[in-house]
Amino acid sequence: MIQTRSTLWQIARRPRWIGALILALAIAGGFAALGQWQLARSFESGAAPVEQTETVEPLDAVSTPQQPVPALATGQRVTVSVTFVAGDYQVLSDRINLSSPGFWVVGHAVAADGASVAVALGWSATAEGATDAIDELQRQSPDGTITGRYLPSESPQESDFEAGQRSALAVSELVNLWGQAPAGVYGGYIVADVAASGLEKIDAPRPLSEVSLNLLNVFYAVEWVVFAGFAIFLWYRLVRDTWEAEGEAVRDAATAAELATGPQPSTVE
Repeated sequence: MIQTRSTLWQIARRPRWIGALILALAIAGGFAALGQWQLARSFESGAAPVEQTETVEPLDAVSTPQQPVPALATGQRVTVSVTFVAGDYQVLSDRINLSSPGFWVVGHAVAADGASVAVALGWSATAEGATDAIDELQRQSPDGTITGRYLPSESPQESDFEAGQRSALAVSELVNLWGQAPAGVYGGYIVADVAASGLEKIDAPRPLSEVSLNLLNVFYAVEWVVFAGFAIFLWYRLVRDTWEAEGEAVRDAATAAELATGPQPSTVE
C-alpha cells in the first residue's frame, strides 16, 4: 500500500500540534501584555507630576526658607500674612504681560515667621506708572494676607546690566538690594492675585503639564511584540518541518518500493 503525503493543514490539526499552538498563543499573549505594559510606562515615566496648583496652600507648607523651591511647589497658589518693608520696592523692566512689554513692581515682604519673600505686586505699561505706584505703596503699605502664585527665582544673568536694566526677578539679587537684611528668605517669589493701586494684575496662568515619551520603554514594547510574533512563527516552522519530513519519508518509501519490485519483464510475442 502506497502511503500518501499529509497536507500541512492535516498535520496542524493533530492533537500534538493543537496543544503546541495553544502554548504558543499563551506565550505570545504574555509577551503582548508585557509590550502593552512597557508602552504604558513610556508615557507614565515622562509625565509631569499631578500638581494641585489651584488649591491655595500656606506658603510655609509648600516651601522652606533658605531652601530651593520644590518641584511640586512650582506654580502652586499660596497664601501668607506679610508686612512690607518701606523703601525696598523695586522696578523690573521688560516684563511681558498678556503679550505687552512693561514693568513689574516688586516688594519686600516679611512673613510671620520672620522670613522674607519677594512679591510681584503688579504691572505697568510705563516706568512712570510703576514709579507712581511705588510712591502710593510708600504712603499706604499693602500689609495683610497676600494670595498668589508661587514661582521659583529667576537667574540674575537674564538682566542686561550693561544697559542699566534689571529685568529678572532673581531673589539672590534682591537680597543685596533690600535695605533691611532678611533673617531668612524664601527661594521663590509670589505673583499677587490682586494688583496694588495704580497697577494691573500680572498674568500668571497655571503651569502646563508636559508629557514626554520614553523611547527606551517604546523600544522594549516593540521588542516584546516581536517576541510574541516569533512564538507563533516558531510553531508554524515546527509544523512545516514535520510536514516536510513526512513528505520526504513518503518519497523515500515510494522510491524504495519501486526499487524492490524491480523493472517489469517485457512480453515477447
